[in-house]
Amino acid sequence: MTLLILGLVIFLGVHSVSIFADRWRNRMIDSLGEGPFKGLYSLIALLGLILIIWGYGQARLTPELLYSPPVWLRHVSLVLLLPVFPLLFAAYLPGHIRQTLKHPMLVAVKLWALAHLLANGMLADVLLFGGFLAWAVADRISLKRRQPRKTPALPGTPLNDAIAVVSGLIVYGLFVVWLHMALIGVPPIQYTSDSVKLSQTDELLEAALWGKGLDALVNNAGLPPAPQPNEYPSTATTG
Repeated sequence: MTLLILGLVIFLGVHSVSIFADRWRNRMIDSLGEGPFKGLYSLIALLGLILIIWGYGQARLTPELLYSPPVWLRHVSLVLLLPVFPLLFAAYLPGHIRQTLKHPMLVAVKLWALAHLLANGMLADVLLFGGFLAWAVADRISLKRRQPRKTPALPGTPLNDAIAVVSGLIVYGLFVVWLHMALIGVPPIQYTSDSVKLSQTDELLEAALWGKGLDALVNNAGLPPAPQPNEYPSTATTG
């Protein structure tokens, strides 16, 4: 868990420079030059991302349950995730979407983080997705008082919106049917039988974590009860 927290501090910290020290950032760019500053910025962000991936993988080996979401929330999360990739593409393809939302990437991050918080209740999930959600909210608030930066962009056209939506939905479909399982190791959609098994597993894990006792675990798992002392076969022998 330490690596995950360290990675979040580094990655979200470097992405928060504009939130808390925008003038200092501008002075550093003037001092170092835009290219070197962006290079150093990218290296620090990459280090944080590597630590997040490594730390999250390690934390999943020893899960700590905070809450157990109902199965139906997983379906809600799939709906919330539907516009995430189109919004990410729209951030780089100016059009009506970007003009309306102003900062579609931040909207995408908030939807992505919220959807995963609804579907996952482990401590590592809350730290990871809760951290990104808090950062996105803080960044959006800070943008209202910061001086807008002039950045090169393509001319806004309806075609850009169409490309963003179609490409984003294709990537979303790929993640649902293949990429999420291939990259993360968890299928985003559970079939009915798997959902039942998963719910039973969640209940057993929750019982273990919240002290319902060994008997509750045995009964829920459908195992035979442990024999009582007077039920053990006699081991006495005659000479």
